[in-house]
Amino acid sequence: MTTNFDLTRNVFGRLVLTTADGDVHESVAPVRAFPVQAPDDGIALVSTDGKEVGWIDRIEDLPAAVGQLVREELEGREFMPEIARINSVTSFATPCTWSVATDRGDTEFVLRGEEDIRRLTVDTLLISDIHGIHYLIRDVRELDKHSKKILDRFL
Repeated sequence: MTTNFDLTRNVFGRLVLTTADGDVHESVAPVRAFPVQAPDDGIALVSTDGKEVGWIDRIEDLPAAVGQLVREELEGREFMPEIARINSVTSFATPCTWSVATDRGDTEFVLRGEEDIRRLTVDTLLISDIHGIHYLIRDVRELDKHSKKILDRFL
C-alpha cells in the first residue's frame, strides 16, 4: 500500500519527503522496482543512505502534483531509450554499428556481440551498447518487418 506522505522540492531542486508522522527526509530518490515490465508500479522512495523511506504502489494513484514530481525525477535519473525501428546495421558480424530510431530520436550505437542482446521476456529485449547504455525493445512483435528481419540475424 502506498505510504502516506507529502513530496516537495527544496530550494536546491531535490525531493523532500514528509511522512504522515512528520518525519522529514531530504534528497530522496524514486527507484522503480520493475522498470521494464511495470514502470509506473512499485516505486520506492530511497534516502541518501539507501534506505527505503516511502513506497508508491502506482504513480497514477498519487495526487497530480506529487505524481508529476516523481515522474520528473525518474526521467532525470534514468536513461533507457526504447527502440522503435532498426534502420540498418553495418554488418551481421559483431562488433557492428546499429542505426536505430528510438523514442528519444535517431541514434547509432556499437554492438559488441550477440551476448549483449538479452531476452527479458518472450517479447522484450534489452540491448547494451559498447558504452553500457541500455536500449529497450518492449515488444518485438510491434517492430516493422525490416527491423524484425535484422534482429532475427542476431538472435
